[in-house]
Amino acid sequence: MRPLLYFAPIPLLLTAAMMVPSPPREPKAAPVQEDVAAAAARDPGVSTLSPDAEARWIPFQLTPGNQIRFAMTIDGQKVSAILDTGVSFTLLSQSSPVAAKAKVRPGGQASAIGGAVAIGWMPTRALSLGGLTRKGGGVVVAPLPALATGEATPVDLLVGRDLLAPHALDIDYAAKRFRLIPSGRMPFTGATAPLTVSAERRVYESMVGLGAAKLSPIIVDTGDGSALTVTQAGWRAARLTTLPTTTAIGFGLAGPSVNELAIAPSVRLGNLTAHEVEVRIEPPQGFSESVGAAGRIGSGLLQRYRVLLDPGAGRMILKPGPHADSPAQRSTAGLLMGVAGDRLRVLHVMRGGPAAASGWREGDTICAIDGQPIPRDYVDSPLARWTVGRPGTVVALRTCDGQDRVLTLKQFY
Repeated sequence: MRPLLYFAPIPLLLTAAMMVPSPPREPKAAPVQEDVAAAAARDPGVSTLSPDAEARWIPFQLTPGNQIRFAMTIDGQKVSAILDTGVSFTLLSQSSPVAAKAKVRPGGQASAIGGAVAIGWMPTRALSLGGLTRKGGGVVVAPLPALATGEATPVDLLVGRDLLAPHALDIDYAAKRFRLIPSGRMPFTGATAPLTVSAERRVYESMVGLGAAKLSPIIVDTGDGSALTVTQAGWRAARLTTLPTTTAIGFGLAGPSVNELAIAPSVRLGNLTAHEVEVRIEPPQGFSESVGAAGRIGSGLLQRYRVLLDPGAGRMILKPGPHADSPAQRSTAGLLMGVAGDRLRVLHVMRGGPAAASGWREGDTICAIDGQPIPRDYVDSPLARWTVGRPGTVVALRTCDGQDRVLTLKQFY
């Protein structure tokens, strides 16, 4: 199992952004993303899946934010991208070298985790990933902060529903590769759950069973590194409010959001039952509720399986991976941190944890753990496991301003 760092027990440290149409509040304030939708409708582009698409696997790495990062091309230039079924339209970072300012047309605002963001629209000549090529069309342009993926280096692109949904998406998390194949194909068997693309939100959606509740619609978001996020109303309906909770932070296009966090004994997805699932509970009027969804499933849960997402065939297939039944890794440190080169920066101190009790604060930095400096490959190194270490373990931490501090690990939720 991939070592976990700051977001260890949390579904993740940093959630990916999701962009869906902003709901109108007054007659004069029509859903601004209609500008984008209108542009896309005028020139949706022409997508072609090559005859050898099934052999065109795309290798990827999981970011510190638990997202699928890979390379592709846009208008002949190589870019870094995140696979994001929770984004309505493929989104280009306005700071990417590919973003041609002269071509970007204003598009209003869109709803995202953390609030609303200003967006634009840029026509493109060609996009290419694996066996898929699209000629014409365009991309949404918006700010895309590095914190959305948990890395110091930002990505250029979020590849969304508009490019992915006409095809079946086969994600082999264990082998760190994915491919696009014709809809209707079933290259492997497993548990089955319903999957559609909603007309209202234009994203992948399903439903889940949580405790006493059946929650729908649930956005299926490969760009969200958490496992399962639900609204507060959904959590109450599940009748799991006696479970111990703490707090977690997530980052979207519009900034941070703090949610409650619990470990649910089980979650039902179609005819699959997943055990010990991290659940984030959004506050009232949180992102999911604001867009009319009951919550979202992210890669923190999906990565337990090999996953086939095929909205055209109305189904999601989940084949258990090598760690599908592993117990949830809970934080015993109570710190959520971001990686910045040779240091860790505290982004959130979890309520009720040992870090909160010993005075750690947001913004504190760590440069060494038990005498070992932070390595370049920290995210995938065994050193990153200290945040989920055995309760009672004493960890020596050196802050980047030269202080030596100790933290005694503890189970607290």
